[in-house]
Parts: sequence; structure tokens; C-alpha cells
Amino acid sequence: MRPLFSGPLTVESLEIPIQDLPPKLKGTVIVQLSDFHYDGQRLSEQMLAEAVATIPTLNPDLVVFTGDFITHEPDPIHQLVARLTPIAQACPTYAVLGNHDNYWPTARPTVTAALTSINIPVLWNQIAYPLGSDLALVGLADYYHQDFTPKVLDQLPPDLARIVLSHNPDTAEHLLPWRVDLQLSGHTHGGQIIIPGLGNMAYHWFNLRRRLPRALRNSGLPYVSNRCASAVTHWEWAMGLHQVGQNTLYVNRGLGTYAPGRLFCNPEITAITLV
Repeated sequence: MRPLFSGPLTVESLEIPIQDLPPKLKGTVIVQLSDFHYDGQRLSEQMLAEAVATIPTLNPDLVVFTGDFITHEPDPIHQLVARLTPIAQACPTYAVLGNHDNYWPTARPTVTAALTSINIPVLWNQIAYPLGSDLALVGLADYYHQDFTPKVLDQLPPDLARIVLSHNPDTAEHLLPWRVDLQLSGHTHGGQIIIPGLGNMAYHWFNLRRRLPRALRNSGLPYVSNRCASAVTHWEWAMGLHQVGQNTLYVNRGLGTYAPGRLFCNPEITAITLV
């Protein structure tokens, strides 16, 4: 994807308060990347190289990837992990899978094996403790997969701080009965088109879409079809920081770009400092 259609890579830095965070973990930096869509079309080698080179400058204690490493066929994951290896060698790195990582036959085991081969554990309804026993990292199965369940959170004591990785931000609604100090998601690409003063146009467009005749909604036209509309329900959560009940959600805009491109919605690396 040419830079003209994606915009320059940006780093979003923010501080997130975490209840029950032990003093030794205050100031911990978590770097998030999402939605590579590494297929030779939706992410340039230059953008990827810049992202890999930027991560060490952020001094992360933990790096997390929140899914959609590929788009369709799984074979490109092997080239992608070769480029991600320096990250995994320098810092604890964990991942969850997105809907595209499960879409193609054999995609899930292929992507999982490739990431695991460079020491990036892929959490699938699993809990890890990369920063010690005082902070749980919970990775959920993709929302569209039959394995998706938030009940893995029942394994945690109520007073234990936790961060949840879940590709699709719609899962925040399903996580409301559980404590989630911070949910990190992607999937939406930020809506890709932002109009100053109006915000993300996907939110406005899909609200308008509901008023179109059913025949037109079922026509298969880009951005009108049911498939496009069902990508996410809560387009109001397409990017940035949100409070969902008592829980906190952050949605990364991703690295990859679909046509027609991005406008005021640059690809993103997120640097989160826990306080």
C-alpha cells in the first residue's frame, strides 16, 4: 500500500491507571501493534520496517500483537515472522489471533506455529504472566470463532490486575460481567476515514446503511453489503480509548490498509504506560 493511501506511521502514547497494580509494575510500558494484513498489498515493507525499528525506541517491557497477521492465504506469515523476530528476541512478546488468521483452511495452526517458532506465544482463551504473578495477561479466541468465551476470566481472583487481548472490540460488550482493567483490541483499522469535526465515517455510514432498502443492503456492493456491515457492531469504538461500563477499552488503528485507503487515520503503534 503506497504511503499516499495510508499516511505516515504514528505512535500514540498514553497512561492507563490499573487498579491493584503493584508498585514494582508502575511505569511498565506495553507496546501494541495490530492488523498487519501482511499479503504484499495492504502493508508496505517500508512501513513494516519502520514499525519494527520504532519499537525499541519506546523501551517496552512487553509487546502485544492483537491479530490479523495475514489476510487470506497463510503462507505470508513465514515472511512476516522473519521480520518480527528482532522484536521477539528483544522483549517478551505475546499475541492473539484475528478473524483473518482463522478464515483460510489451515490458517490458524500455520499462523500459530510460525509465531511460536520465534518465541511469541499465541494465547487462545489462555492466561499468561509475562510480568510476574501480580498482573495477568489474558488472550481470548477470536470473537467469530466457536471457541470464544470470556469465562477464562473466572480463573482469576477478583483482586488481581488483568489486561485482556481480544482482536474485535465488540467483545467489550460481552466482557461487561467481568473485571477488565484494560482491553486491547484492533480489527476496525480506526474506520480508516476520519473527517475532522465528524469523526470516523464508518460509524456514520453504517448508521445510514440501516435505512437503505433491504435489496440494496443485500446487493453485495462494497461498504453496503451485510458482510461489510457485520465487521463490527460498535463502530463508535473504532479507535482510541473508551470506557465500557466499569472496564477500559483501547482500540489500535492497525498497520495494514484496505482500499480506498486512510484519511486522517494513520497506521498506529500504541505505547501504553501503566500507572
